[in-house]
Amino acid sequence: MTEEDGENLQKQIDEIEALSSIYGEEWCVIDEAARIFCIQISDPVNTTKCTLCLQVILPPQYPATAPPIYQLNAPWLRREDRVELANCLEDIYAQCPGESILYQWVEKIRELLVEKSWSVDSDGTTQKTTEEVDVNFEDELAAYQPLQEITSPSAFLIFEHPEDEELPPVSHGEPITERRSTFQAHLAPVVSPKQVKMVLNKLCENKKIASATHNIYAYRIYCEDKQTFLQDCEDDGETAAGGRLLHLMQILDARNVMVVVSRWYGGILLGPDRFKHINNCARTLLVEHQFANFGEEFSKQHGKSKKVKKDSKKRSEH
Repeated sequence: MTEEDGENLQKQIDEIEALSSIYGEEWCVIDEAARIFCIQISDPVNTTKCTLCLQVILPPQYPATAPPIYQLNAPWLRREDRVELANCLEDIYAQCPGESILYQWVEKIRELLVEKSWSVDSDGTTQKTTEEVDVNFEDELAAYQPLQEITSPSAFLIFEHPEDEELPPVSHGEPITERRSTFQAHLAPVVSPKQVKMVLNKLCENKKIASATHNIYAYRIYCEDKQTFLQDCEDDGETAAGGRLLHLMQILDARNVMVVVSRWYGGILLGPDRFKHINNCARTLLVEHQFANFGEEFSKQHGKSKKVKKDSKKRSEH
């Protein structure tokens, strides 16, 4: 570690201690060694309506010569608001070279939540509730894993896409039924948020899908020139299901694809098993359509067991 890296690390430690003291339970340490942190930011007036999860990775060069790498998780946030927010965060970094800026970022986001809170209510939609509220904030945060693929020094999420985009083909998986609840996955290749919306609208034209108790979805779009991902998810009332689905896609290194899982609730509580069925039907469809690249995280988690099986097979042959 260089002297400059040591100074940066000490500044990071001081900043994290201050933020933890200021925000309390809203602040969460995901991986202290990797310098990955997360904070839940809410509109102080309407805390249940506007909530955004900001995940940051602090590189060794921060704050001296590099900004934090960040990821925004807020399914309700419109693209134009997301771009506006990204520009604001970039401006803050540009105006404060060499300074610790996380507090300013958090408060700027909170300011935007207050300013834009009306956008969540204006569509008149009714919020759904989850089958069982048994997932706490720490569980939900655990579903948001860091984007190990990010190499861009700033990773400001601004993307340009052509306006004349076509509706991508939509594929449907086999339904899974257990204790009168049915789960079915739907998949489509996507390269822009506009296509994500087009696919959702197309699926909702199907009355059966539109009437599902929950339509959980997640998507990952790889931006090659910036070497980063545009990704988001939606629980649709099934608390933390969208985050877990997105986590699965990260493990599989799925790119330029969205998955929607419809669940028709049959009246019998499934508990944690519902998450297993949501991810299993999504995984099957991703593998079937060759969107599962089995990234580094998957290899770390499953490589050892595969080797054991292989060695066992060799022994049995002899």
